[in-house]
Amino acid sequence: MMLARAIHFDESDMNVFHSPARTGEWCISGGFEFSNWSEGDLTGKARQAFSNGWLGAETFGRVTFVAVTKVEPVEYETIKQALAQHFVQMYGAPSLEAAGQVAQDELNHMVELCNDQDPNTLLTVARELTDSGVKESFRMIESQDAGLDQFAIHGSLDEDGHSH
Repeated sequence: MMLARAIHFDESDMNVFHSPARTGEWCISGGFEFSNWSEGDLTGKARQAFSNGWLGAETFGRVTFVAVTKVEPVEYETIKQALAQHFVQMYGAPSLEAAGQVAQDELNHMVELCNDQDPNTLLTVARELTDSGVKESFRMIESQDAGLDQFAIHGSLDEDGHSH
């Protein structure tokens, strides 16, 4: 089973996110955090987290790039428990059991994204607000293409052409 860990190529995530994820921590998409957001919420660092941030499952910070890697069943369970606890503490989930199902769904979504990828494939996420809610899209960057010079080709720019 594959999941993804936070990876940093430079210090930019330290500057663009309120709370950056720690290098190496397991990550999920984390789009649920934005389910009640509107355009008015999308300013500054919050906008960057919304637009391009994966959610770290330990620090609950954000990261721009994650790398696909194998996850052991015991690690998977630890991540699931941490997420469930987060959903109870931060989002008022009624119980750890109820939150555990949501955590399972979030992790399953990430496993589906990662399972068909080769180890060390980089993933990016892009989100936009639509009339029907938050739309997420994902980009895979194969490890042999993942030199820093390649990011300009694959694009890490937002819609108006600015790097953040």
